[in-house]
Amino acid sequence: MLSKKIKVNQNFIIKMLFLSIIIFLFSYSPVYAGLFDGNPAIVDKLNSAFEQIENWLLKLSTPAAAVAIAVGVFMQKFSFGDEERIRTSKKLIRGTLFSYAFILVLNLVLSAIQTLLK
Repeated sequence: MLSKKIKVNQNFIIKMLFLSIIIFLFSYSPVYAGLFDGNPAIVDKLNSAFEQIENWLLKLSTPAAAVAIAVGVFMQKFSFGDEERIRTSKKLIRGTLFSYAFILVLNLVLSAIQTLLK
């Protein structure tokens, strides 16, 4: 009975020794740092695609905001004293300004985060 326990313990010790050697080899820093140096090609493509979409939206948001504000101003000018149109035009102008400011602040925050990550 005692010989079985010793044999089981020896097998357990051998397995643990083998496992610790494997863990040591795979966790050795130069080996493991060299394996994951660059980004995969798909990640690079996705990052560049998102950057292009962000630039496109920023370029599109400025003229869109200008058109919305112009529509609000013209609506206010040609309301001929109608209170509902004046109220609607003020809401349109205010909403446009808040939305454009939100887009610019969001761009600023994302740029700051991107700078900190690099």
